[in-house]
Amino acid sequence: MGRVPFLTALVTVVIVGVVPFVGGGGPGLTESATANSAARSPLFASTATGPVEQAVDVVAVASVERITEESLAAQLKAEAKSLTSDSEHLAQKAVPKPKPIVVESVTGGSASVTQIRAAYAAAGQSCPGNVGGGVPGAPSRSSSQGVAGTTSGDLSSFAYAYNSIRVANCLQPIPLSNFRYDSCMEERLFWMAESPSSNPLDGWGHNGTTRSDGVAARGCDGNLAGGSGNSGATVASKWWASSAHRASLYRPGASTGGACIAFAMTHGGIDEPYSFTRAAARWTYC
Repeated sequence: MGRVPFLTALVTVVIVGVVPFVGGGGPGLTESATANSAARSPLFASTATGPVEQAVDVVAVASVERITEESLAAQLKAEAKSLTSDSEHLAQKAVPKPKPIVVESVTGGSASVTQIRAAYAAAGQSCPGNVGGGVPGAPSRSSSQGVAGTTSGDLSSFAYAYNSIRVANCLQPIPLSNFRYDSCMEERLFWMAESPSSNPLDGWGHNGTTRSDGVAARGCDGNLAGGSGNSGATVASKWWASSAHRASLYRPGASTGGACIAFAMTHGGIDEPYSFTRAAARWTYC
């Protein structure tokens, strides 16, 4: 019977010592260790906290020893190299457009369409495509004697036909915003249309041409086309069909950088109906 009281006392001691570390709302591990450090029997503090803290310290020291200045520099160098060879982002860079091909004629003057097509083929490129956009307007003004001048429709009709002809013949198109109404050439056309002669060709021609009534010419010269039933589109075709005017106004093979095309048209005259037109155009630079 003497062993029962002894075992009961021993069980009581174990329960009292273990309970603070098991569940519930008691203190945490750090608080228990701190409280136990002042107890007469530091059994749980020494066996629960001592070895764990020592193991953590060893691991931390080992990690610090492995990260040297040399290893860190090598790591940074490797990361920098990977950024410069980032294929995913390098593949997203814009691909530059191929430069327009400029062809010099072997016989002087403008290059032929055949030469231009051959040059594009040799470079592994296809002929240029057309451009979009809008054409600037024209004022639709009239001369002092009532001759109707250039309309926005005249300029647009000419610009679209002009570029369509260029693209069909493997030439770079001109930006549509670079087609411009020219009041100075229009003044020259007004001067022709205001001739009192019944001959529609009176005054027709380039610089140096006179008018039958002796009135001095005014305005600016340009490539000329005209006749009954013409539009901006038809005069564009007439100028392409003439080799001299093609070389002057279309300039096959030449660079189009900074080029502008000036245009003017009049409708009718003193003795001619509205359907009789005179047109002028010239290659210039913006």
